[in-house]
Amino acid sequence: MKKKVLVISYSQTGQLTKLIQSVINPLMGDENIEVFIKEIKPLKAYPFPWDFITFMDCFPESVYLDPPKIENIEDDNEYDLIILPYQVWFLSPSLPITAFLKSDYAKRKLKGKPVITLIGCRNMWVMAQEKVKLLLNEIGAKLIDNIVLIDQGNSLATFVTTPRWMLTGKTDSLWGLFPKAGISQREIEDAKRFGKAIKKALYANKEKEFSSMCHGLKAVNVDVKLIKSEQIATKSFKIWGKLIRKIGPQGSPKRRPIVMLYVVFLLLIILTIVPINMIIQTIIRKINKQKVLKQKEFYELPSGNGDYRMKDFFRNE
Repeated sequence: MKKKVLVISYSQTGQLTKLIQSVINPLMGDENIEVFIKEIKPLKAYPFPWDFITFMDCFPESVYLDPPKIENIEDDNEYDLIILPYQVWFLSPSLPITAFLKSDYAKRKLKGKPVITLIGCRNMWVMAQEKVKLLLNEIGAKLIDNIVLIDQGNSLATFVTTPRWMLTGKTDSLWGLFPKAGISQREIEDAKRFGKAIKKALYANKEKEFSSMCHGLKAVNVDVKLIKSEQIATKSFKIWGKLIRKIGPQGSPKRRPIVMLYVVFLLLIILTIVPINMIIQTIIRKINKQKVLKQKEFYELPSGNGDYRMKDFFRNE
């Protein structure tokens, strides 16, 4: 009997679609594996490029996991494995992915099934993945792997290139000082190693064991310098998000002044508090080195950042 793999698809820029195609490429055309791609379609489409105020107005609902309405997905298949790619919005899964995970379809199709999450984002994803874990747990799905690819360039560079990409659609190198926006093409192409490992695992019926298929392939690497920043930012988002949601629903003109006030607050924090906090956190990490390493190991589960299987699947045509 053929193994059936369900892939959920929602990509604004097309980058996540390319990443999906790279990962599932080794599975395509195999007579023993069928891949079904289901696209999430919000009833009210999110724009790309974004305009700034529309983007910022999404943050309360993103943080509080308030699902937008999406088109119904229906089929009669029973799946052996689910691959769930997603973008990160405001340290949360994108709203269409939240809507999918709260849908009746997901509750039926993902219950008791092994799930591989696949993240393509700037560099902060830990808090988003923790929320996805909770959503998966609520519907009885079993997370067996997490694969994360982040934008090329350091934090300072992507602080410029990623917003520019979101607001203008431009991904080219800027002024010769900043790299292209997004994940590098090489990283996307090399992601096919995960598909090769998944294929081998399916042939060995490993999905029935609910254990990692992508371990030892450098699937995920947590930047410990960003963990505390994510935790602090999440608290800030929740406080302001709660206030803004009380004023009116997403898109309400009444929300805009408060959203813009939060933007000003956020910029002031970034320019003043964040640099000081980075220095303090650097000192704390050195003092609590073992605690930080345990945090890193926890957030890298279940796939981990080991590389002991790379020789078997990496660029091995």
